[in-house]
Amino acid sequence: MIVFDLKCEGQGHVFEAWFGSSADYADQKARGLLACPLCGDTRIGKALMAPAVAAKGNQRREIAEQQQQPAGEAETAPVAAGPDEAKMRALVEALADAQKKVLEGSTWVGRGFAEQARAMHYGEQDKGSIHGEVAPAEAKALAEEGINVAQLPFPVIPPEAKN
Repeated sequence: MIVFDLKCEGQGHVFEAWFGSSADYADQKARGLLACPLCGDTRIGKALMAPAVAAKGNQRREIAEQQQQPAGEAETAPVAAGPDEAKMRALVEALADAQKKVLEGSTWVGRGFAEQARAMHYGEQDKGSIHGEVAPAEAKALAEEGINVAQLPFPVIPPEAKN
């Protein structure tokens, strides 16, 4: 897993995103799958991040020597240089489970999402739980109209594509 700070061009929002690899990030960006969770802007780029600065050459040698101490000498405590992958994996799985539960009683409406959400909001059709697809600008317009919508953290496979 790799984490990047990303930034939308429209409002300059900075947010953190996790990817399986740098190639996964590049693929999702190329396919237009990245969007700002705050405003929906899909013009996303990497934000400046604090670099991981390695120890000076002579300090790396001292650290390596300390880690190879003979038995009986004082041991050093284990140190982690990055996020705990097992904890991240558990967090992502919990988030995926939560999304699955939210969608259990929901109906897939595909690209008709905005139209149906508006119809329910304005009393033109019975209210219900729906999920589908909208362009980020349309999601923003729905929110500005006071229609409660939320971006799902994970892509949803349309029912007709599940085979």
